[in-house]
Amino acid sequence: MNMYLRLLLFLLRVRAKSALGIWDTSHTSFRVNPADLDVQRHMNNGRYLSIMDLGRTDLMLRSGFWKQITDAGWYPVVAGQTITYRRSLTLGQKFDLATRVIGYDERWIYMEQIFRRGDTVIADAIVRARFLRTSGGSVDVDEVLELAGPAPEDLVLPQWVTEWNRESSAHSRALGETGRGR
Repeated sequence: MNMYLRLLLFLLRVRAKSALGIWDTSHTSFRVNPADLDVQRHMNNGRYLSIMDLGRTDLMLRSGFWKQITDAGWYPVVAGQTITYRRSLTLGQKFDLATRVIGYDERWIYMEQIFRRGDTVIADAIVRARFLRTSGGSVDVDEVLELAGPAPEDLVLPQWVTEWNRESSAHSRALGETGRGR
């Protein structure tokens, strides 16, 4: 199944779901279809990333945040992510994707996305994102938080995510503009 068809079906299903707050956890259900498979007959690693886009979209649509950012002339971009694959998903298996904001710093918003089949974690990921203006330039995190409303008091970015961000940013700087390192 083409991702556009999956997106269309997904958008129709979102309309029937209950509203969420941007600080809540979104749960979206999917089933592995033939177009998700690689030559080993399990879900392709790249498909997880595409489905993660849908999970983030679900959270933003159901919370009303998508309308807020588009009205403000902003759009979200993923700037980095790390994913760990723990188990395989095969044709026809149903799975859940949980998506939630886990914190922010002076530059980035961080989200956690976990794929589960029943109680079994299949894959888990951390996404580093920010918002850009359609007119050009970045949106400050303070502006995003003002639009999103107050974050829960217990929302504290895990230290390991801060370290991952520092390490991945240092790696990017070491590659330089050529992408070949120094």
